[in-house]
Amino acid sequence: MIRTTVSLFALAGSVLAQAPMSTVPLRLVEPAAVRTASEPSRAIDLVICLDVSGSMDGLLNAARQNLWAVVNDLATLRPQPDLRVALLTFGCPAYGQESGFVAVQTELTNDLDLVSQKLFALKTNGGDEYVARVVHRALEVLDWSKDQQALKLIFVAGNEAATQDPLFDAFVESKAAIARGILVNTIYCGDPKHELANAWRQVARSADGNFASIEQDQAVVIATPFDKTLGDLSARLNTTYVPYGKQAGAWVQNQLEQDKNASDLNGANVAQRCQTKAGALYCNSQWDLVDACKDANFDLAKVTKEDLAPDLQKLSIDQLKAHVAKKAAERAAIQKQVAELGKKRDAFVEGERKKLGDAGKKLFELAVLESVRAQAKSRGFERKVEGTSETKPRIDVD
Repeated sequence: MIRTTVSLFALAGSVLAQAPMSTVPLRLVEPAAVRTASEPSRAIDLVICLDVSGSMDGLLNAARQNLWAVVNDLATLRPQPDLRVALLTFGCPAYGQESGFVAVQTELTNDLDLVSQKLFALKTNGGDEYVARVVHRALEVLDWSKDQQALKLIFVAGNEAATQDPLFDAFVESKAAIARGILVNTIYCGDPKHELANAWRQVARSADGNFASIEQDQAVVIATPFDKTLGDLSARLNTTYVPYGKQAGAWVQNQLEQDKNASDLNGANVAQRCQTKAGALYCNSQWDLVDACKDANFDLAKVTKEDLAPDLQKLSIDQLKAHVAKKAAERAAIQKQVAELGKKRDAFVEGERKKLGDAGKKLFELAVLESVRAQAKSRGFERKVEGTSETKPRIDVD
């Protein structure tokens, strides 16, 4: 079933909001993706820069709807990605003129729930949208991978002139990015034939990136017969976590809050998030013993009793190991079910998307995926999707 919705919430006059700090404390420990010694990986740094000026509610909703779909597609790449995502926003007066009306919502992080938290907290407010300044800020403050083979991408999405920054030149910033091996992709929210679109094209070309145009106020949501079951499996995955550490409660709470954010959107988003949670790119080793114990260097015996839940504090180290192993086995079984249903869901979505024809050409998700797939290939990644055929998104990209 396909639903088309118009995403204009008329949030004029509001300022960008963030989740209360009392709900989820500041992330002090960076979660590290866990890899086995026999499984090679390669870094992918993905930086998303969103215009949050007054007219961009549709863009924010498109990003919320498709965050998990993009991560799921990245999970099909080989070598397996070490994925970090950063979220920057621009065009909000509350950020201040000195910053160029730019804010870093998250640094480059493996914590996908944190990215989701910040993304869902965003609101729009009218202001000056400086493409050059947000690219400059991303280059200046983010801790980019030093790996020469890493795939480093910036996506900038907006609908005003890309060259209106009075102090920084967007083309110069793009050239500075590609000099560091960072590709800049632009997403113009409007007609690709509009006079403003050409500058967005040139910004991307200056950094060997791709240009795409989307209709940001129209979202196509493809519901499938598998969404309800995947939603149930997502809840079951939560029961396999073994929290540890002084901030464990906050991490668990945020996982549940991001489940609710997905649910508040629609069942399709819940299903996509479930696929992410069951995949290799969703790692919570900083607070979950099941993920932490995948690292051969992690010593379970060094976890103090005080860092465990009360019902686990009475266990011996052997009993604790057995408990973690049991939860790991439960998770693996659920992950297997999700993988099988996920393949069926992906095939269903692909079939429905083909039926959309022109209506499916200008979507945020496909604009990102088209660029990522092509640019990942240029860095030696291969895309392997078992049981499905490779199809190229039909979008306006040049």
